[in-house]
Amino acid sequence: MSAPHLPKVAGINSAVPTPAASSNPATPAMSSASATDAVADTARSAALPAPGAVIQDRLAGWVSDLTTLHELTERLARVGTLDDALHEVLRAGAALVGAPRGLVVLEPADGLGPRTTLGLGLSRADLGHIETVPRAATPHGRLLDSLATAPGDGGELVQRDLLAHSGLDPRARQVATRLGCAASYARGLATTTAGRLGAVVWLYDEPAEPAERHRHLVGLYLRHATEHLARLLELERGRASLAAVRDGLLPSRLPRVPGVRLAARHRSGPHGGGDWYDALPLPEGALGLSVGSVTGTGPAAVAAMGRLRASLRAYAVMEGEDPVAVLSDLELLLRMTEPVRSATALFAYCEPVLRRITLAGAGHCPPLVTGERRTEYVETSLSAPLGMLACWEAPSVELRTAPGETVLLCTDGLLHRTGESPDLAYRRLRGIAADIPAALREDPGAVADHVLECMLPDGLDHSGGEEDVVLLAVRFD
Repeated sequence: MSAPHLPKVAGINSAVPTPAASSNPATPAMSSASATDAVADTARSAALPAPGAVIQDRLAGWVSDLTTLHELTERLARVGTLDDALHEVLRAGAALVGAPRGLVVLEPADGLGPRTTLGLGLSRADLGHIETVPRAATPHGRLLDSLATAPGDGGELVQRDLLAHSGLDPRARQVATRLGCAASYARGLATTTAGRLGAVVWLYDEPAEPAERHRHLVGLYLRHATEHLARLLELERGRASLAAVRDGLLPSRLPRVPGVRLAARHRSGPHGGGDWYDALPLPEGALGLSVGSVTGTGPAAVAAMGRLRASLRAYAVMEGEDPVAVLSDLELLLRMTEPVRSATALFAYCEPVLRRITLAGAGHCPPLVTGERRTEYVETSLSAPLGMLACWEAPSVELRTAPGETVLLCTDGLLHRTGESPDLAYRRLRGIAADIPAALREDPGAVADHVLECMLPDGLDHSGGEEDVVLLAVRFD
């Protein structure tokens, strides 16, 4: 009995087995298992990218990484203060390692400071809780201690699952649970020249750790960032030292003289300037008031300011009732000791009992008198700054104040920091003084603060100017 014929399908004869794919008739046909393996090998070969595509992908990844590092380092280079740079390092590292929160601890190995702790996504209370953890139980503490004993390039510390670690300090476990922190990645901040600067830690909400590629990227970034932080640290220390010297050259407190109340506000520019103010008790119940500014910035300008202010005090004691003579002597001293500098100055001889002021100015902005009934500038003679002419001399003017009025003496920095033209800045200052609330007029300190806040609403640190700002408020009872 013959076998039944299977139905035919167009192009396929199911009754005839497919021959082996070979032109050699002596080669036996593949088994079904061998055929299956061959098909799988062919599929895998088809799925693998060509060698050129692999190289292109790697090059694209490298270019992407280099572009990211370039952008992050450029952003860091535009930062000019140490605190802003630390915040930028936190944000950049968080983006590279994929962590939402973090903190950076600045602790220079030389012990000269400053020492600070800043957080990303952490409140002051959160940072306070972290500080209660024993130092040896924190990742940044362990890195800082290891850098103190064996300085290197910073090092790293990975904690993939904090809560699963059996040897975790109980207080550290409690704080990690409170903050919802499940993992951390820490890097030390150190340079070969400056040594240890600090450590930075990024925190994860779930057990995790950055990939090897991301750790490499953040290491490259921190190598550049640490050098930048070291430079900013030196600048910060220089500014702090200069500020300490400048503050030591200015009055530590204002004198108490019956009939008047005094308040002063002095803010230095980023490079340190030569503005000053002074209030000196004189014989017979009088009071000498002065404000001034030396050209230039930096330590040399601060030193010149200190010499001029000290000399002016001596001249005020000897001939304070004649402000013109005081400034004439100061001008002669300036030409002899500081031939390459000039200065503006204003000196006032104040008699509180009579509420009378005799003053003279050398290239300085005029005082502003403000009260309930008037707000006006004192008309002083137009005069060049000290050191600009062969011989300086200008007539003095006399001013009488009413009870409750306040006289404002300021330096040009207050006007220049506004970024406006001199005329507009003068009008603005007068308008602000005229609109001082009645509740503030009793306190010269409140008056000074109100004027500064209105003249520079963005604050002295963000006004864009580099000059010092001095404001001396004198209220007559």
